[in-house]
Amino acid sequence: MANDIQAIRGMKDLLPDQSHAWQYVENVFRNLMSSYGYSEIRMPIVEKTDLFKRSIGEVTDIVEKEMYTFEDRNGDSLTLRPEGTASCVRACLEHGLLYNQTQRLWYSGPMCRHERPQKGGYRQFHQVGVEAFGMAGPDIDAEMILLSARLWQVLGLKSVVLQINSLGTPETRAVYRTQLVEYFTKNSEQLDEDSQRRLNTNPLRILDSKNPAMRELIDAAPNFFDTIDEESMRHFDGLKRYLDEAGVAYQVNPRLVRGLDYYTKTVFEWVTDKLGAQGTVCAGGRFDGLVAQLGGKATPAVGFALGIERLLALLEEDGQESPVQDNHAYLVLVGEEARHKGLLLAETLRENVPGIRLMTHCGDGSMKSQFKRADKSGAQIVLLIGEQEIQDKVVSVKFLREDEPQTTMTQEAVIDFLKARVINQSQANILI
Repeated sequence: MANDIQAIRGMKDLLPDQSHAWQYVENVFRNLMSSYGYSEIRMPIVEKTDLFKRSIGEVTDIVEKEMYTFEDRNGDSLTLRPEGTASCVRACLEHGLLYNQTQRLWYSGPMCRHERPQKGGYRQFHQVGVEAFGMAGPDIDAEMILLSARLWQVLGLKSVVLQINSLGTPETRAVYRTQLVEYFTKNSEQLDEDSQRRLNTNPLRILDSKNPAMRELIDAAPNFFDTIDEESMRHFDGLKRYLDEAGVAYQVNPRLVRGLDYYTKTVFEWVTDKLGAQGTVCAGGRFDGLVAQLGGKATPAVGFALGIERLLALLEEDGQESPVQDNHAYLVLVGEEARHKGLLLAETLRENVPGIRLMTHCGDGSMKSQFKRADKSGAQIVLLIGEQEIQDKVVSVKFLREDEPQTTMTQEAVIDFLKARVINQSQANILI
């Protein structure tokens, strides 16, 4: 009988042979955040719907078309979080983390949007996000970009390009909005259906249209830098100076607007041409008004987020392979008494050899079949215990990937032997 219970469209299982790549990227990110002094925060996946309406904006695509919203049994409207910034700000306000102090925070976890599934883009996707609060200057904007640039360096990713822009203040953006409405209204016959809908609700989003038929029209639209306020321009020039001095290449893209209403001043994206329509790998910017918008004291803030699925897809396209976390050793056990002794030996090794990846054979199986499983597991060595080893109180060591003769050791010697291998060959595979 065919299985008619399957994963929901756009929500993907992560299988065991894929998880090591995720773990690698997550560990790289976690270590990087620690090196910059950022602390982890974890928020619930379900929030009150009003949080996202007030922060993201009621006329954005996310709120209008993409959120998973439902009523719970109390009649409250709840939403699976579509992004992390609003939840992070809510948590900071609720727990007093922004009162007369700065914060550097990061988080990771699943987000949900009802979008069309495509390569690197799913309806449940996983993000890592970074937010900094209480710092108003362009130096923290630059730190965010430098942090993301270092991530690409550590991962060996080369096919990304940095684009930056400034959205100014809400006041200057309102002036620019009026200019855009006037311009696009005069040319409304050239607008596609989405842009027609956005014309009187969120005209800046028209600039972000991916419709090639509208490219010429958008390129001729008014330039925001003709109306930007002086303070925002100084901030933007300051950011560019930091990036120039750090040797970070960038492109100024005056059409970069981002899809969320809360952005002000700096916005940036790392983009690629290797993922088709899903060209944005990492994106962020300043959101100086969001804390006050959600009921807190006015607080400068900046952050970014990147999707893990999209990043892994790009690493694959770029030919970058994450280290495979196979086992260090496999323990082959022949006979009933060996199974009892081996289980205890495995615990002793795990206790005394930090970082060891050790698999113990469980269940019946001939020595030949156990060696086949050891080989399939990718282990570098086999630790063998049979009747003779029990009698002599030793462990036989057989090398699966090296041209070395089989040898025997005491259990104490095996501990020292494995310590050396784990330390000196951190990428080795050993199954016990």
